[in-house]
Amino acid sequence: MTSRRVRAFFLIGMVPVITMILFPYAMMLSGALKGPDEIAWEKFTLLPKHPLPSNFIQVFHEMPLARFFLNSIIVAVGATLLNILSAVPAAYALGRLRFPGRRPALFVILTTQMFSPIVLIIALFSQFTSYGLLEGARCYLALILANAACSLAFSIWLLTGYFSTVPGEIEEAALIDGCTRMQTLRKVLLPICKPGVVTTIIFAFIAAWNEFVFALTFVPSDEFRPLTVAIPSFIGQYGTQWQFLMAASLLATVPVLILFLTVEKHLVRGLTAGAIK
Repeated sequence: MTSRRVRAFFLIGMVPVITMILFPYAMMLSGALKGPDEIAWEKFTLLPKHPLPSNFIQVFHEMPLARFFLNSIIVAVGATLLNILSAVPAAYALGRLRFPGRRPALFVILTTQMFSPIVLIIALFSQFTSYGLLEGARCYLALILANAACSLAFSIWLLTGYFSTVPGEIEEAALIDGCTRMQTLRKVLLPICKPGVVTTIIFAFIAAWNEFVFALTFVPSDEFRPLTVAIPSFIGQYGTQWQFLMAASLLATVPVLILFLTVEKHLVRGLTAGAIK
C-alpha cells in the first residue's frame, strides 16, 4: 500500500510538470490552426474557433520551407557525423589509455566549454573567408565545422565517462584474443557504450539543428539558409504572420522527434544488454 501511495503521489506530482512542458507546444498548435484575424490579441481564444489545418500546407507556399529543411538536415547530419567521428577516438584515448598530460588535457577540454562560441565568431568568419568557405554551397562546410567543433568538448567528456566505466578485463580479453586497439574499440567497447554514443549523437544533432548565430553570420544568401534563420522571416516590419510562424516552428520539431523515436529502442537495448551479451 505504501508503494502504491508513493507511486500515485509521484504520478499526481508529474501532472503539473508535464502540463508546463507541453503548454507552449499546445499554444503553438493552437496558433498554427488560427487565421490572421482570429490570432489577434484582442480576439484571443485558447482554442481556434475555425481551425485551418491548411496553414501547414500554405506555409510551404509562403517561403521555400522544404529547401530550408534540407539545408538544416545537411548541416545537422554533417556536424553530428564529424562530431562523433572525432569524439569517439579522443574519448577512448582519454578514458582507456594512461599517458602523461592526460588530466591537463581533460581540464583544457572542459575549460573550452566555459567560453561562448560567440567569442570566436569574428575569428571563424575571417578564417572561413580566407579559405573561401563562405561562397555558395561551401557555406555548408563552414557551418558543419563550426557546429561540430562547438559541441566536441562536451561529447568527448560524455564519452570519456562511459569508456572509463568499462571493466579493464573486457578490453584485455579482446587484446589477448588478437584484436587490435581499433578492433577492440569497434567490436567491444562501442556496443557496450552504445547508450553514451546515442546520447552524444542526440546532443550533437540538436545543438546543430537549433544553432542560429553561426547560420546567420556564415550563410551568404537566402538559398542556403537553415530553418533557424528562415523562420524569423515571418516577423516583418509592419506585422507578423503568427499562424505561419507557429506552423513552421512546429514542423521544425518533427526531425528531432523522429530522431528520438528512432534511437530510443537502441538506447534502451544498450542499457539492458550488458557486457556479457
